[in-house]
Amino acid sequence: MNESANDESGTPPIKNNRPQIETLLWRGLQLKCPRCGEGKLYRTFMKMHDECPSCHLRLMREPGYYLGATYINYGITAISMTAIFFFVRLVFNIPMQSIIWPLFGFSIVLPLLLFRHARALWLAFDCQFDRSVLDE
Repeated sequence: MNESANDESGTPPIKNNRPQIETLLWRGLQLKCPRCGEGKLYRTFMKMHDECPSCHLRLMREPGYYLGATYINYGITAISMTAIFFFVRLVFNIPMQSIIWPLFGFSIVLPLLLFRHARALWLAFDCQFDRSVLDE
């Protein structure tokens, strides 16, 4: 039977049981394991488990593995700060001197709040693009 052919029910054959990118991203946003979707990634607010408590996927990888999470965090912070600046400046016509310090505080607090989710999303992206991660 041809791999691209549909089975009798009309659905295409499943090549493997790997989660779709939407599932991986949703699990990342929920701070859950990308493989099983059940284990929590964090044991405290800032401390990750070494491995998933449910399926034992290794979460703490080589040094520098989560450097990409910094880019996710930075991108979200930069885009949101820029959007807030232009919205407040153009819609409410507030002087720039009045906007700078609140935005400065925002740029300190937001990355701290996004830290966990940025790491979880980085792990989800890695599981999507490096198929060997989930096969451990």
